[in-house]
Amino acid sequence: MTTPCMSFTPGELEASRRTVYAVMPPTPQYAWPLLRERLGMTVWVKHENHTPAGAFKVRGGLTYFSALAAAGGGAHGVITATRGNHGQSVGVGAGRYGLPATIVVPHGNSLEKNAAMRALGVTLIEHGDDFQAAREHAMRLAAEGGLHMVPSFHRDLIKGVMTYWLEFFESFARGEEPEVVFVPIGQGSGFCAAAAARRHTGVRSALVGVVSAHATTYLDSFLARRVVEAPVSTRLADGMACRIADEEPLEIVLREAEDVVAVTDEEVAHAMRVLFADTHNVAEGAGAAALAAAMQQRERRQGRSVGVALSGGNVDSAVFAAVLSAGQPSQR
Repeated sequence: MTTPCMSFTPGELEASRRTVYAVMPPTPQYAWPLLRERLGMTVWVKHENHTPAGAFKVRGGLTYFSALAAAGGGAHGVITATRGNHGQSVGVGAGRYGLPATIVVPHGNSLEKNAAMRALGVTLIEHGDDFQAAREHAMRLAAEGGLHMVPSFHRDLIKGVMTYWLEFFESFARGEEPEVVFVPIGQGSGFCAAAAARRHTGVRSALVGVVSAHATTYLDSFLARRVVEAPVSTRLADGMACRIADEEPLEIVLREAEDVVAVTDEEVAHAMRVLFADTHNVAEGAGAAALAAAMQQRERRQGRSVGVALSGGNVDSAVFAAVLSAGQPSQR
């Protein structure tokens, strides 16, 4: 059965592209030669770190607020919870329609992501120790203040995020698409958009979801085939720091994923160093997770072609400096 978040008309997708491309161009993707030498396989990197907000989420914010404005909603203001990239997408989208936006983040959130959100004109509130606590607080504030709660997962968000996966899959001639594409999973919008784009384009690439080994709700839920809460202890992959999987994206992951794998903070840090050394691109923790998973499977995928999403580059300067100073990437 196809869920509503997996089925879009050509007209809807064309409208989503117009909305997104009014603000930003398609992002580049490259098969970097040094990554091929290092891993022994062709690695196509989709550079969502090159959006105006430094991450893929901004696409979803643009389409979500376009739909909200068309429906006449959000007049009293909007609110959401985030670890950063979703919040920036809400700041960008709300700002285009003159809607006041409040963003709730957990204590200890990225200082530079917080600064980026404030620069977009949002009201930032710090609450709780993790994303789930921040989200529950945002929902309470929405109810108390009559604010529109922007979810982390919604069909109108998927329509925008899907544009980057359409760009990716449509760039390959039929039969030349990567054998497998590794997709990081936070709350699920990125993976579900990849699955919807794969369905729309008819490509045959397998999809492998990637979670943090220190935030395994989607892996545990994938194995149990039901929502399983898991503690969050990642110190690096904050974009994947989800404690409770959402049922709707989990349903899509169960149906569309060949597998779900977990990468440790150490593997993520190594992938961040590799991306900087081999491509001179900055990746945040979640942004490097897909490459970390590809590196895990390098023996299995030798001589093949794989795709990875560099889903964001919004890492604090001090964190990135510490990652780089921890060592050089291992020899090829």
